[in-house]
Amino acid sequence: MTENEKKSATAPLLPLAALSGVLAGLAALAVAEAVAGGTRPQAGPVVAVGGAAIDRTPAAVKDWAIRHFGTNDKLFLQLGILAVLALFALALGIVALRFRRTGAAGVLLFGVVGALAATGRPDSTGITDALPSVAGAVVGAAVLYVLIGRLRPRGPAAQDAVAPPGVGWDRRGFVIAAGAAAVGSAGAGLLGRSLSGSGGRDAVASRRNLVLPAPGSRARAVPKGAGLRIPGVSPFVTANADFYRVDTALVVPKVDATTWRLRIHGQGVRRPVTLTFDDLLRRELVERDITLTCVSNEVGGPYVGNARWIGVQLADLLAELGVEPPSEGGPADQLVARSVDGMTIGSPVEDVMDGRDALLALGMNGEPLPFAHGFPVRMVVPGLYGFVSACKWIKDIELTTFDAYDPYWVKRGWARRAPIKTESRIDTPKPFARPKTGTVMVAGVAWAQHRGIDKVEVRVDDGPWQEARLAAEDTRDTWRQWSFPWRATKGGHTLTVRATDRTGAVQTDRRTRTIPDGASGWHSVVVTVD
Repeated sequence: MTENEKKSATAPLLPLAALSGVLAGLAALAVAEAVAGGTRPQAGPVVAVGGAAIDRTPAAVKDWAIRHFGTNDKLFLQLGILAVLALFALALGIVALRFRRTGAAGVLLFGVVGALAATGRPDSTGITDALPSVAGAVVGAAVLYVLIGRLRPRGPAAQDAVAPPGVGWDRRGFVIAAGAAAVGSAGAGLLGRSLSGSGGRDAVASRRNLVLPAPGSRARAVPKGAGLRIPGVSPFVTANADFYRVDTALVVPKVDATTWRLRIHGQGVRRPVTLTFDDLLRRELVERDITLTCVSNEVGGPYVGNARWIGVQLADLLAELGVEPPSEGGPADQLVARSVDGMTIGSPVEDVMDGRDALLALGMNGEPLPFAHGFPVRMVVPGLYGFVSACKWIKDIELTTFDAYDPYWVKRGWARRAPIKTESRIDTPKPFARPKTGTVMVAGVAWAQHRGIDKVEVRVDDGPWQEARLAAEDTRDTWRQWSFPWRATKGGHTLTVRATDRTGAVQTDRRTRTIPDGASGWHSVVVTVD
């Protein structure tokens, strides 16, 4: 057969070859996820490759993804990975129609990539993390080899031949093999889902059975008037289900509180210790209202929320272990918190121990921490952006120096130190709203954690700044609602807000990106009054 004859012969079978590649890819993924479900879900190829992609993505691209996809950024990443894998599988199926062994080898290459990604993750437990990708690749390669074999002419002379169009290939055998591969993949996928679920059952049970003791130091009641009853304004307390989540975990870790451990060690720690969850429960618990803000929050963005936290005072615990802040001669100026998913977050020791309510939090809004927000234990430090304070699923605290170690985000161009900037936001009216003439209530929130909000002002178009009415303050660590009755006149208008914190600093109008230490600028909305 000449090359042209071979190409002509294969053309009618290309769709079936492509289908073979897709079925092989599905089989590989399904088996890999089943094995991962029985070993460690984070070692699955999609999660491992996705995690590696996140680690290597430039900060500006991550910021763009969060800005455009919000908390669904991980879903879009995984869908993108699956789309690339599908195209890869299609191509391998077509290649395998002429080069059967090469196509199968391509599937094995997919396994190598997944294995390297899994074993190279910060949270990798070792070579066993390669098993899901390797097992899946072997099965996928076998499936492709068998299916392509059914598209070739039968008989001993067909080893390197391709069936002429419509002649000689095993139709019945292909249908049976393809059906078996599809059913087997579905079964493996269901098995993987079941195993992944069972692996987290102990963690779910530990959270369900947990009853947090009453805090020894309760938060005061939220003052009347702290929450304005104005439609469109964010609730003063953010419900757990509505609280923003920005992290790099493609699979939310499910940690069993009964087996959880926290190691505290490093420079200046005279008595290193490993604590259990029960050890924390035996300490005095405190309850505090604290507003958290993500550094990825754009001006006017949604990644800020207020909750009532229950936890242990971190400064007291560190002091018991002999830790002193740098201002008192302590050798460590950075506290590095490590998560079970490999994340590292560095916080200034001085800030953690300066008297603010830095917590090892166990509860959120009257219940144990949700898994998505760090169960069983996370850090909460008022006044610092989350990327330098809010380590979720924490397992290790090391006292070190900023010169000695760069945590995850610092390695990617973000700042070492990042106090939350004074910011404000208009919640209502929404951008491009069309209110009626007359009195329109302009309202929103402002925050400057650990400093407090002293004043909020609103400007209409290029007019003078006018002071808004502030709602009652809970604490200086929480956001503050505000309102301004605007006598709206017909036409297009721009509404702008700015805040002044308790130090007297006025929110800057200078627009900056979120990188490296948080966005700044005034929030504005454009409306048309009818």
